[in-house]
Amino acid sequence: MSALFNFHSFLTVVLLVICTCSYIKMQFPAILEHRTGFRGFFWKAARIGERLSPWVAFGCFAMGASMIFSSF
Repeated sequence: MSALFNFHSFLTVVLLVICTCSYIKMQFPAILEHRTGFRGFFWKAARIGERLSPWVAFGCFAMGASMIFSSF
């Protein structure tokens, strides 16, 4: 099943993209300088990760806990 049709998988992919873009922007800021075009999407995801980091962290924690407890 595709991640687009499974809401749990879709949220996991979105959280991973936000966390990955934020990490890349912290390590290599020159890669995500362009705010338009294809790389602009990743710049926006990194900006969300920077500004809403407590909420993103809570979302990652909740997603990890749901994955652990859903396997039982």
